Amino acid sequence: MSAFPTFEVIPAVDLQDGDVVQLVQGERGTEKTYGDPVEAAERWIDAGAESLHLVDLDGAFEGERKNGDAIDALLETVDVPTQLGGGIRTAADAIELLERGVDRVILGTAAVEDPDIVAEISDEHPDSVVVSLDAKDGEVVVEGWTEGAGISPVEAAERYEELGAAAILFTNVDVEGRLEGVATDPVRELVEATEIPVVASGGVATLEDVRELEAAGAAAVVVGSALYEGNFSLEEAQNAVDGS
Repeated sequence: MSAFPTFEVIPAVDLQDGDVVQLVQGERGTEKTYGDPVEAAERWIDAGAESLHLVDLDGAFEGERKNGDAIDALLETVDVPTQLGGGIRTAADAIELLERGVDRVILGTAAVEDPDIVAEISDEHPDSVVVSLDAKDGEVVVEGWTEGAGISPVEAAERYEELGAAAILFTNVDVEGRLEGVATDPVRELVEATEIPVVASGGVATLEDVRELEAAGAAAVVVGSALYEGNFSLEEAQNAVDGS
């Protein structure tokens, strides 16, 4: 998986019932469907994606992965690094995915409930764990964004950095999926608090949003709805921060 030597725009392929979907603020029932995951992944790779962000949304909500067949098809098809989250609850589950070809696993609820899982996986597969810190009103939330964890993103990031996390995926749930813009202050706070890369997610609607996240110090940004809705192309987004 890329260590983000330069700022990267990463397309999201979020899976629900075997299809690509985008949710508004992570709430089930708000989804808009965008078709076959493999076709979506191939489209983004053809457009220049250097890696892909895969999420099993059913797994995130229900605590166990539900889109295994679709994910297997993606792993067999794509030739770029992938990071996968959603429903990964044990070290054994994460290690199995890494050995099947996922480049990085994204841990959210599991890392909050058992921080040592980060070290356990990292010891066997260094540089393979991305800890997902999803925040509402300045508090980390878990269980598909439904429960507060009683800890701030900065406190959590510092903890996971010590345990060997390769990166932090920060999603601002307050702006996620609304296509109304990003909030850069929380990203900047995380970047200043840790030495590991911070990948930003949530709210990107314009090329200016992408530029603002790069300026805030993010190593990469995950983009979903804005790409699927055609607000801008992947090439335009990458060029916006490459100075092309």
